[in-house]
Amino acid sequence: MNNHHQNARTTFHSRALIVRRVLKEGMSAKEVGDQFGVSQRTVYKWLARFRAGGVAALHNRTSRPLRSPRRLPVERVATIAAMRRMGMTSPAIAFALCLPLSSVGLELRRLGLNRLSRLEPKPPVMRYEHEKPGDMIHLDIKKLGRIDGVGHRITGDRSRRQRGAGWEYLHVCVDDNSRLAYSELLPDEKAASATCFLIRAVGWFERHGVTVDRVLTDNGGCYRSRLFLTACRYLGVRPKKTRPYTPRTNGKAERFIQTSIKEWAYSQAYESSAERQKHLNPWLNFYNNQRPHTALKRKPPVSRL
Repeated sequence: MNNHHQNARTTFHSRALIVRRVLKEGMSAKEVGDQFGVSQRTVYKWLARFRAGGVAALHNRTSRPLRSPRRLPVERVATIAAMRRMGMTSPAIAFALCLPLSSVGLELRRLGLNRLSRLEPKPPVMRYEHEKPGDMIHLDIKKLGRIDGVGHRITGDRSRRQRGAGWEYLHVCVDDNSRLAYSELLPDEKAASATCFLIRAVGWFERHGVTVDRVLTDNGGCYRSRLFLTACRYLGVRPKKTRPYTPRTNGKAERFIQTSIKEWAYSQAYESSAERQKHLNPWLNFYNNQRPHTALKRKPPVSRL
């Protein structure tokens, strides 16, 4: 270990210099100690360690004691780990093994099993991209608070939060291949709003020369409604649903929502929701035609058309 506290006089390199100047350059321990601001005793200590173990002995030693008589046996620690991997909580493990809860918690932290998220490795990220624009579009909705004066996200002052302003809903549509995006701010997330948005989005893509084949949505009620499915059949679009409780399967829409929030919705202090909505289409135009996209080799989405 090479971590040193803020007042350390010597490091591994300075210790090597101390040894070199005494043994190879013939300087006295007092002279070397004065140069490095340490005592003669410290110089002799590092000389003794070097003679006993060579250069490796000049590194910091571990502060762990040689014996830990109060540590749990290895077998008992293995049992705690096995029970934890079965999904048992630390109180349940402590009760089953007749151990103090603090001891079980300490061992779980040492093993890195104190959090449920660490019990199983995260599933690998499966990235995909359809062959051409229109093969699949992603739909999603983000709820945004209505604006009645500049809010705490801009001012940082939560003591003057506006109450009862209500909500509005950002409906987004992103093409899987090109990342070309279309969005609208609507008053709700009901079936009628989602269905009309889909119709307008498909028409918008057609005006850009893109024929939509499939649409991917989450399992929200508006997307499972009969009205939405009827519109899909009318438009000749095949509906697909994401895996339940797995938002990453609709990751392109999720990512676009985060970009929209950062670069448009919360990018400046809007006085009203109407002012924010007025800036949506100019930002979308910039996003589609000018903004570099990392997934497209720093080119804008329109470059894929």
